[in-house]
Amino acid sequence: MIGRPNVGKSTLLNNLLGQKVAITSPRPQTTRFPLRAVYEDERGQIIFVDTPGIFAKTPDLLSKKVNPQAEITLNQGVDLILYLIDHTRKRDLEENKTLGMVRKAEDIPKILVINKIDLKKPNYLAQYKFIEDEINQVVEISALKRTNLKFLLETIFGFLPERKPLIERKLATPALNIDSKTFISEIIREKAFIFLRDELPYSLTVVVDEISERENGLLYIKVRILTTNDKYRKMIIGKKAKMVKEIGMAARKELEVATNKKVFLDLKVEVDKHWMKRFL
Repeated sequence: MIGRPNVGKSTLLNNLLGQKVAITSPRPQTTRFPLRAVYEDERGQIIFVDTPGIFAKTPDLLSKKVNPQAEITLNQGVDLILYLIDHTRKRDLEENKTLGMVRKAEDIPKILVINKIDLKKPNYLAQYKFIEDEINQVVEISALKRTNLKFLLETIFGFLPERKPLIERKLATPALNIDSKTFISEIIREKAFIFLRDELPYSLTVVVDEISERENGLLYIKVRILTTNDKYRKMIIGKKAKMVKEIGMAARKELEVATNKKVFLDLKVEVDKHWMKRFL
């Protein structure tokens, strides 16, 4: 799954699988690493790879590390490319860069997935029409409203080769390449982005230091939100610690649903100027 930031790849993946495996937020570059997840029914098995959105420019260390991930994934033997576009946004440098990557994968079949068809205006679909001549099939969907997702799955199965399942067992969770600590840190990072919105640059990450179950069945999770300077730390904490409490409360509620346990979230905010070098 490839596309520029905020075209809806992670939302599409979650709704195809019927459960949340990828975090989402209105901010670009929420996804920082390729997420692999498995879908399975009587027709067979699909392993989806949700790649980070592609920036036109990479001015900082974070975007320099994240931006190559999609192209690296395309060169790892995938069987099919889902190229997502958002028809409500004009074609720009990011889209051209994404299209260039797709074009390089000459021998791989491609489905052009036009997302957000539930939104009628603005509509820049005419700017993308020429791409249809280079693509095997076009499918219009709304990832958010789950429109045409069954047809999209049928189309995907139609292009995939027949082979033995790559995963031989039914998984408790569809995510293949994230462990418990990564899952928890992603949930908390999602809530931070949602509550902070545009107030904070992309200068935070979440590190889970401990997960343990107490005698009373309580799940204790010790977490640090890291940011690059004290100004951002104060913004994350907020006045009278209101912001960090809201982030923690929203994350705790989702984690309790996911784990079916009561959760105590020990959440601190720290400054680490070099977290991008150490944790990416």
